[in-house]
Amino acid sequence: MKDILSTSVSRRGVLAGSAAIAGALAMPSILRAQDKSIKIGVYGGYFKDSFDKNIFPEFTKATGIAVESIAEPTGEAWLVQLEQAAKAGQAPADLSMMSQVAMLKGQATELWAPIDMAKIKNASGLIDRFVNKYPDGRVAGVGAVAWYITLVTNTDVYKEAPTSWEALWDPANADKLGLLALVSNSFLLEVTAKTYFGGTNALDTEEGILKAFDKLAEVKPNVRLWYRDEAQFEQSLKSGEIPMGQYYHDVTGLAAADGQPVRSTFPKEGGIQDSGCWALSRASTKTEEAHIFIDYMCQPSIQATLSRKVGTAPTVKRELLDLTAEEFAAVSSDIEPITPRYDLYQTKSDWLNQKWTELIVG
Repeated sequence: MKDILSTSVSRRGVLAGSAAIAGALAMPSILRAQDKSIKIGVYGGYFKDSFDKNIFPEFTKATGIAVESIAEPTGEAWLVQLEQAAKAGQAPADLSMMSQVAMLKGQATELWAPIDMAKIKNASGLIDRFVNKYPDGRVAGVGAVAWYITLVTNTDVYKEAPTSWEALWDPANADKLGLLALVSNSFLLEVTAKTYFGGTNALDTEEGILKAFDKLAEVKPNVRLWYRDEAQFEQSLKSGEIPMGQYYHDVTGLAAADGQPVRSTFPKEGGIQDSGCWALSRASTKTEEAHIFIDYMCQPSIQATLSRKVGTAPTVKRELLDLTAEEFAAVSSDIEPITPRYDLYQTKSDWLNQKWTELIVG
């Protein structure tokens, strides 16, 4: 299970108790009269396998709705496919797990059918930041899963865990860091803003962004590897060749549980929390089934199952979960997270990529 999500980062940019709720999900008669099925797109590989094994069969058992799972291609290729199909009035998947930037891009073309939150009885337990809204307030997507990028270290090299993201800038760590290679998946501008400029609202202006870039450029002497391939960095972290960096909290925890000399730390400024949303294609005819599925997935018991079986962080409030302190710590943290500025990657993508190449990785 070590290589849980060591496929490609873009797969993330973006799984108990189901029988008990069968009664609460009684089907409207209109559904009984037709074929009860839904096509659901999830990230391929480990993610899809986990949903096929741990989530979809239980959902079908509880509701009578059959699920055809679709492996989504990585990156924004799936968004493009959904867009093109919707123009032709077709839906390759009714519901899809979409990254936050893809959600914003889909909003721009009204790709997402609004979710009626009155039909999502379990919505009251959701953490607010996991409800994705159109500018006019309509709900475009509902949090499916979340995950964290944290500060990771090799325990043979670093006997003490670092406490702050400031460790990335420490001259003592020259040539020791592995950092994600893209402005849009490393979220290092947000880390810089939270650590040195009072929060991510420092990135509201281009002037503020440039200040963050200048500060971030100071980490360059400490970086051994700007990585795109997760497995490459994971291997170097385990061996101690690159003993510090940013990586996925869940995968690092699995490696540690497997006896590897690695640790994941939530710095005092918070871990970086990324997430994926359930979004309904406007071309889908399965609106009723989609709402039943989203409601099912918002249950605290199902979010807890996801944390235990898939290693994702819950999208509902902690006090509603039956996760032990240890189970919760394996996937999440009570420290307020650093939330990525997805709006910037939609509106200033080209400029940010250009500056990133010029000032950081060039």
